[in-house]
Amino acid sequence: MKRFEIIDGMRGYFLVFMVLNHLIFAGGYLLVKINHNQLAFVEDAQGFVFLSGLMIGMVYARKMMKSGYAAGRSAIYSRAFELYRYAMGIVLVVLAAQMLLPGAYSIWFNWLGYTTFDDPLRLAAIATFLYQPTFMDILPQYIVYMLFAPMLVKLVLDDKWHYVLAGSLVLWMAGQLGLQQIVTTPLHEMIMGPDNQGIRVSFNLLGWQIVFYSGLVLGALTSSGKINWSRILSPDNTFIPKMALLMVAFFLPLRLITAHELMPPHMIGKFASMEIRADFGPVYLLNFAAVAMLITWLIVAGPKHKALWVQKISTAITWVFSLRYLQLLGRHSLYVYVWHVGIVYFVYYFDGRSPELNELTKTAIALVAVGLLSVPALWRERDKLFGNAPANAQAAKAPQPKPAGPQQMVVR
Repeated sequence: MKRFEIIDGMRGYFLVFMVLNHLIFAGGYLLVKINHNQLAFVEDAQGFVFLSGLMIGMVYARKMMKSGYAAGRSAIYSRAFELYRYAMGIVLVVLAAQMLLPGAYSIWFNWLGYTTFDDPLRLAAIATFLYQPTFMDILPQYIVYMLFAPMLVKLVLDDKWHYVLAGSLVLWMAGQLGLQQIVTTPLHEMIMGPDNQGIRVSFNLLGWQIVFYSGLVLGALTSSGKINWSRILSPDNTFIPKMALLMVAFFLPLRLITAHELMPPHMIGKFASMEIRADFGPVYLLNFAAVAMLITWLIVAGPKHKALWVQKISTAITWVFSLRYLQLLGRHSLYVYVWHVGIVYFVYYFDGRSPELNELTKTAIALVAVGLLSVPALWRERDKLFGNAPANAQAAKAPQPKPAGPQQMVVR
């Protein structure tokens, strides 16, 4: 299958900053401040979820057009079930480590609560995604969204994409109003554990689905040729980048003010109600859409723009997302995400069992963690990297047979 290398690079970029953001040290650490989320209400989870939806739309729309709806649906569900196994696997590994590592229970309590193998209700809540341990939450929501993906991809292919977007917008609005509590509140009470935790999630599924499904719609439209990107993302069509830049400029000072806790008290309440990350509130939605449109336009149309400074910015952005290490991570992004959870938990355990680390040590650990992200990616590409070299060398030394004539060729 053809790889979308620039998208792989983006996913790898988000994974790198995701692990940096998720590493928790006593007293914090400075490296985490070198981050795009200090300049905008745009975070790695948003980009990761959006690009995942985009790839689902692109890959499986093409499969449906080639092999039919049933084949596409089967492939999506097979992928979802594979990811479910990984999601449950990392939970089991962490719980087993909690039993074996001295002091792990108390260190990880804020992340796991009272979650052990002798609590079947909590294990059932985890298996049904009602209780999600810290940093294990993106994969479950991704799996839930995939359950509805086949039907939505088909609607896009049937030229009913506007219904998909309208429905997604309605669900997003329901999430902002908290309508999901009609269902979640009784469930929360039903599965309440001895640690007074019932439903535990970091993302409101109704709010965040708009990120995934907007990407799915754009991906399916792209694969089916129903959208003319060359006209929309044209160097002559500067309406999109100008509007996007205006929105980015609007949110920039607000982000700087909130990041440094400089907003006046009488403004905080109103602003905070529009900036709820868990619900993917209006501030996050508008800022993310603006940044996504601006970056996309710069990558696609920027190199052909008449202004040299625009071309240079475009070249710099493309260079970042073309780094081979980022693309390596992006090609195996979901496996790398699962692996990063283990890294984050181990570092948190190590920090909890050590005297407070100095800034140099924290930075070194963070950089090592970034390097270790590549382990599952390298393992999955081991045959391409190492396995075929001896065989190819022997084949080169072996005498080559003469080419067969037309009458000798067979079709296999």
